Amino acid sequence: MKTFSDKVREARQMLNLTQEELGALIGVSKRAVLAYETEGVRPRQNVKKKLAEALRVSIDYLERDEIDDPTYGMEKADYIEETRGRFGQRAAREMEFLMERNAALFAGGSLNQEAKDAFFEAVTKAYWAAKEEARKTYGKKRT
Repeated sequence: MKTFSDKVREARQMLNLTQEELGALIGVSKRAVLAYETEGVRPRQNVKKKLAEALRVSIDYLERDEIDDPTYGMEKADYIEETRGRFGQRAAREMEFLMERNAALFAGGSLNQEAKDAFFEAVTKAYWAAKEEARKTYGKKRT
């Protein structure tokens, strides 16, 4: 199993980036990148998101040592981000939780990417419809 540090270092090297270049891409110092790669220091969530984007890997891949597929979970990222934009951070966390729990449906299955995307889109639309109905019924809630 690869650790967070291993994954950051290997992904950076595969992209032929120096620690300084990666730091500039995500808005941190070379020293911070060094700490991620050697000391197991983990950045805050907003920096972790930038790190995953710069390294072209998923946040799930970086966060969970047992995941060895760098693209694991990327299919849900756009839905979570769109939910964040429409309803805020709390709703994005709810959506991520909901999708994570539903991802178990895919375990060991043979769904192709198109089917997974259709499923996540349907879950997202159902969630948004419920949020909009709650707004109409109870008024705008803080997110």
